[in-house]
Amino acid sequence: MGRIRVLVVDDHRIFAEALAAALAAEPDVEVGAAGSAAAAERALERAAGEGRAYDVALIDADLGAEAAGPAGAFGAAGTAGLPGGPGVAGPHGVPGVPGAGGAHARRRPGAEHSEEARRGRAATPVPQPRRPAVPPGAPVPLSGGPPPGVRPVVDPLRGDQLRSAAPPPDGITLLARLRRTHPGLRAIVLATADDPHRAARALHAGATGWVAKESSLARLLAVIRGVLRDETHLPPALLTGVIRELTTARRDRTESERLVDTLTPREKQILRCMVAGLGRQAVAERLYLSPHTVRTHMQNVLGKLGVHSTLAAVAVARRAGVSPAEPAAPPPPSVVGTVDRP
Repeated sequence: MGRIRVLVVDDHRIFAEALAAALAAEPDVEVGAAGSAAAAERALERAAGEGRAYDVALIDADLGAEAAGPAGAFGAAGTAGLPGGPGVAGPHGVPGVPGAGGAHARRRPGAEHSEEARRGRAATPVPQPRRPAVPPGAPVPLSGGPPPGVRPVVDPLRGDQLRSAAPPPDGITLLARLRRTHPGLRAIVLATADDPHRAARALHAGATGWVAKESSLARLLAVIRGVLRDETHLPPALLTGVIRELTTARRDRTESERLVDTLTPREKQILRCMVAGLGRQAVAERLYLSPHTVRTHMQNVLGKLGVHSTLAAVAVARRAGVSPAEPAAPPPPSVVGTVDRP
């Protein structure tokens, strides 16, 4: 086997640089690093375009969980802060450390005066508009919110409410995306704790290894070399829990498939539109039905699936493997006929 190209994807800079340096000490390992999902995708695309694709990606399970500010981990662009951009190795494949300013950076002459001026401006009181008095103990309505005592209305059949219900992206979400765009890439999850549920989710997303961050470097290298032999590596303590999670997921999928099978062909059409996030009016236009008919079909779908909202119906559909409706095809261009005059 030739040199192994490894990409470390972790937004904790000290950990990522230390791990990259330790791995690069191996004579047959070349290492790059990325500090965000976007940086990882760019590094993989660039490496593939240069004919030097990465073999293994080590992905932090909690990638992005502790979002930094604009100048957060790995630089303002969210990259590894390496010379030449994310995923580009420095000497010996070890990422370099950029010369960032930080807390000890020298100030420009006159900066103190400008700061005092800013503080003086900030200290100037700004007149506020007078608000009507509120009786003691009365609730104060929030700006733009419903009046006191009125609950916000949530339509269980509104498909556009699904956008806010998506789980926040993490390392496992990135892993699934990378496996779709780079099928030959092996992915190993680096985790701070052994979690059977997340490990099962990672395996379902395409991971071939799960390594705790407290593991030894020798253990990590063994897993890297093992996944390149098409092996799947899990800690023994996780194995029983992961099998239980996968069995439960299979049972839930079977039950969801049974419920979806009770729907009529038209109701399955409606359900696929719901999975695609289409609202009632959009479904009506797509299927050439009246909004009232679509609402009736949606209510029937919810009843047969035993749920009370579109979001819950979509969850059942996804467990059953129902795919979203295809985007509507654009209308054919109009053709204007010509009549030849004698």
